Amino acid sequence: MSPALPRWRVALLVASLAMLAPFTLDTYLPSFPDIAEEFGAGPARMQQTLSIYLLGFAVMTLVYGPLSDAFGRRRVVLVALVGYMIASIGCALAQSMETFLLMRAAQGATAGAGTVIGRALVRDIYAGHEAQRVMGLMMVMFGAAPALAPVIGGLLHDVAGWRSVFVFLSLFGAAVWLFTFRRMPETLPPVARVSVAPHFVLASYGRALANARFMALVLVLALAFAGMFLYIAASPELIYGLLGYGVNDFWRLFAPLVCGIVLGGWLSSRLAERIPPVTMVTTGFAVMAVAVSLNLLQAHWLPVQPFTALAPLPLYSLGLALCMPNVTVLALDCYPHQRGMASALQAFLQLSANALVAALLVTVLSRSLAWLSLGMTGLYLAAAMLWGLWWLIYGRPVSIDPRGGGPENPA
Repeated sequence: MSPALPRWRVALLVASLAMLAPFTLDTYLPSFPDIAEEFGAGPARMQQTLSIYLLGFAVMTLVYGPLSDAFGRRRVVLVALVGYMIASIGCALAQSMETFLLMRAAQGATAGAGTVIGRALVRDIYAGHEAQRVMGLMMVMFGAAPALAPVIGGLLHDVAGWRSVFVFLSLFGAAVWLFTFRRMPETLPPVARVSVAPHFVLASYGRALANARFMALVLVLALAFAGMFLYIAASPELIYGLLGYGVNDFWRLFAPLVCGIVLGGWLSSRLAERIPPVTMVTTGFAVMAVAVSLNLLQAHWLPVQPFTALAPLPLYSLGLALCMPNVTVLALDCYPHQRGMASALQAFLQLSANALVAALLVTVLSRSLAWLSLGMTGLYLAAAMLWGLWWLIYGRPVSIDPRGGGPENPA
């Protein structure tokens, strides 16, 4: 693919691949009560349908990254998308909670390819500010997914029941496969491919895990995103229990979050050439600090009201969207010859953090807005302190070679 290809077309391709994750995560949330009733599952069991999906997603990202570095981006993602369609149909046909959980794990295992390979694809084509602009533009397009998913899921649930949601996901996967087949060329030439031998892959992951500069960036993004994901994973209890809304009201949470993500992605793309990545990330954390403070105040001092309960969340997602493209590019530039591996480890740790939030924190913290606000604050503070430590130690981001290179393994 030529670097002259319009940025919006690359962003649309990557966004369509990345949309599988939020659609698979959020579309079935309005169906939680009916699925629980049909399978006789309690709240903790239903949370497992989220955490096991995220676990499957996270584990398989570690496989897709090295595979795409060895065999190319295109064929790996096309095979994974076929598996995703099959897993989605499996969810629709499940007759027991055990089968449903197994198929949810399979959905996660196959949806991860698009996220990992899409980010590596952008960095294959673009360098420096251009990569940041495309990442930001991708977030603008991708941002609609979390808002649309529960709305579509609620409508399908009302018309044809919860199983129709997973039929829709299979059809959506087929549409993404067709678009990818027609529009995604191979961006990793044979001469740039690396070994897929287990010892080489394990050694590469070992070096990455020991790379403090890289790991700090990855964990910063994972913790900051987990602060927002806490509310996404707790959305059934938040919408139904704490705010008293119904099955078609999930948009009240997701639409504001998406507005923040879209605006932040747009600003990140527009300002990429004017503001250094480190400054952009620091600005994003400052915006999130305001959101966290407002959230604490409303949750502890104001009566429960939908507007005040949800108002700080889009501000948090805006700050997060200012950070994400820049932190992602900085992290991938640590390994210019193994971007698939770097993207895989980044996705694995982020999804692992989300899975832990869904499995361990949601059930405890979703009892009240006050507890949810404290959970977000703790995750944000951990991310902010780690970012501050990274800035103090390294002072400036990894240097970017205009030809797409960079330090292979910075100290």
